Order: sequence, then structure tokens, then C-alpha cells
Amino acid sequence: MRRKRRPYRGRVRNEDPHKINEFITVESIRVVGDNVEPAVMTTQAALELANELELDLVEISPKADPPVCRIIDYKKFLYAQKKKQKEIKAKQSKVVVKEIRFGPNTDDHDFQFKLNHARKFLKDGAKLKAYVFFRGRTIVFKERGEILLLRFATELEDIGVIEQMPKLEGKRMTVMFNPKKN
Repeated sequence: MRRKRRPYRGRVRNEDPHKINEFITVESIRVVGDNVEPAVMTTQAALELANELELDLVEISPKADPPVCRIIDYKKFLYAQKKKQKEIKAKQSKVVVKEIRFGPNTDDHDFQFKLNHARKFLKDGAKLKAYVFFRGRTIVFKERGEILLLRFATELEDIGVIEQMPKLEGKRMTVMFNPKKN
């Protein structure tokens, strides 16, 4: 035996985005729904219609004149909205920024090692921030740091696009790369 479905009678919380059933306080509303012909009617008549269909009356557009209400199963409606939000969130791409740090006197082997890591990061689709950190008196070697970063940029030009030229910010000289789009 099939159980009779009761309309949604849950309390309206402050987080609820919609007014439901008896919590709709306006006199007349525009009613829409799947099995309902769109019409303007009193709230009481719309509530009776929703009860006959064993569904809920939900205020969809409160700012319209008259407010628009839909006759639907409210729990299913909320479930569908949450599902839609999850899909939208899953489709958003998260930008990952990887950092590679050099010293102004980085030798060739370390440079090649970090270059291989940078290539891997860019192939994976991450942004790359390479910087030379000047410690203590090494700040006098600004030119070496800039030459190092420009050399790094020329080595990566086949898989990365330079976003920002080397720029000195305090004790750091930074350069940003974006992965090349194929």
C-alpha cells in the first residue's frame, strides 16, 4: 500500500531561501507549475490547489508583481538545487601556483634540476612563480638574479608564457609563468 505524501511542513529557517506554504503572506500570487496552468490567484486558493496535488507552494520570485509561486515537491526542489551547485563547484578550475626559489649564486646543476621541476609544473597546468631570494649582502648582485631569471624564462618559453617580467620586491626578484595553451 502506498503511503500518502504530506506537504512540506518544516519550519522556515533563516537560511531557507524560499517561503513555503503558510509562510507566504501576500494576498495574490502568480502560480506556475508542471501540472498547473499559469494564473494569478489568491494565496489561499493556491494553497488549496497545492494540497489537492499533494505538493508544496513555494515562493520563487518574491520581488515580482505579483510574486511568483511554484507548485512543486519542495524537498526534491532543494535536492536538485544542491546537486546543481555541486556540479558547478566541481567544474570550477582551481588555479595552483607553484614556487621555485633560487639564490643569486645558483650553480648550473641546481638550475637544471629546478628547471626540470618547473617544466613538470607547467605541463600539469599550474602557474609558476620563480624567484631569486637575496640574503644579507647578496642584494648587490641584483644583475645576477635578473640574468638568472631571464635565462630561466628563455629555457621555458616552449611550454610556458611569461606573465610578468622580473621585478624586485624587497629582497625577492620574482617572475611569473602561465602554461602555454595548445
